[in-house]
Amino acid sequence: MAKVYMCFTTDVIHEGHINIINEAGKYGEVIIGVLTDEAMVMFDRFPTISFEERVELIRKTPGVDKVVTQYTVMYDDVIAEIRPDYVIHGDNWLSGPTRAIRDNVEKLLQQYGGQIIDVPYTYNENVKHIDSKVKEKLAMPEFRRKRLRQLLKMRPVVKAIEVHSGLTGLIAEKTVVEHEGRLDQFDAMWISSLCDSTAKGKPDIELVDMTSRFRTIDDVTEVTTKPIIFDGDTGGLTEHFVYTVRSLEKMGVSAVIIEDKTGLKKNSLFGTEVEQTQDTIENFTAKIAAGKKVQLTDDFMIIARIESLILEQGMEDALTRARAYVKAGADGIMIHSRKKDPAEIVEFCDKFRAEDQVTPIVVVPSSFNTITEDELAAHGVNIVIYANQLTRSAFPAMEATAMDILRYHRAKEVDDRLMPIKDIISLIDTL
Repeated sequence: MAKVYMCFTTDVIHEGHINIINEAGKYGEVIIGVLTDEAMVMFDRFPTISFEERVELIRKTPGVDKVVTQYTVMYDDVIAEIRPDYVIHGDNWLSGPTRAIRDNVEKLLQQYGGQIIDVPYTYNENVKHIDSKVKEKLAMPEFRRKRLRQLLKMRPVVKAIEVHSGLTGLIAEKTVVEHEGRLDQFDAMWISSLCDSTAKGKPDIELVDMTSRFRTIDDVTEVTTKPIIFDGDTGGLTEHFVYTVRSLEKMGVSAVIIEDKTGLKKNSLFGTEVEQTQDTIENFTAKIAAGKKVQLTDDFMIIARIESLILEQGMEDALTRARAYVKAGADGIMIHSRKKDPAEIVEFCDKFRAEDQVTPIVVVPSSFNTITEDELAAHGVNIVIYANQLTRSAFPAMEATAMDILRYHRAKEVDDRLMPIKDIISLIDTL
């Protein structure tokens, strides 16, 4: 009997899946691969049920003869092992980033005469409703909040990009790229104090209060599902920080990062060019401990940001603080630098990892942007935050457009560099 293979990334079986399974049954033995959690989060979405539950869901579905595990997005290993006569898939992979998967499958099958069967994708009100329910479940605080800890166990490096609005949240949520035969996407979102303030036309001195910043979180959570890391600046007074922790936890935020400075906030990239005061170890550890004490779940993370290298206090001061902050209950350490050479970041990571192999390390490679994620991971980094690139790329583009409209007294000259409105609107889901 001929072998027919397909891969599922679903948490629920609807009529579209049944349609493909029934079509596959016309050609031979139906073998379904279930994509692992690790592979799913690279290009599709976070699963709402466990891998074992997904396997059992598929196994119980009528028309399925065999269930196997697919460990990677691309089909190389599974096709080499099964050598299916047919690979069947909905025709939605004929365009977009998933086209790369189809091209890869086609090349593999051509080596021995296998065929692809593209089945018209089933999309009606019932299927749309089921998909919407899955997305709503992903967005619920109790599921979103724990997702960062889950990702840290699954991903060699968790990649977060700054967002400051619902639209930038959608960019972080839906951007998937194919490069050199692999698909990838961002894992999490960073809600930056700098970018949030800038979007509101305010200076980055903690002038925008938490109530306003929480509204930004609401805008983002309403249209996305990915975990959120929140920039908490200094955390403010300890008495205020505990309320911030409780509020963020209820909203479904996964982590807050607070920096060990006091007084009026000045952006760290100014370093010693402006007067900045580092908090004492005693005060900052007390703030961390107070925040951990009021948590209601084990999901939420408080990450301590060390400013010692920024303020030129030396490597030993940074390491001393890291040890103290972890002892006080910090769930992660963020080490920052404004140097273009990543050497001091690498040195810190190597020395910290020599004595602590567990606590997550977070870096923000804005200045030292030549080092890759893989290189950072090799030195023990767990989370990489691209902290302001969307804001910095948007401003020059908008300013240039405004200048050209003033210059030419019409919009024709800027039209070829503008994204069509319909493409922007297509990012936005409708009910």
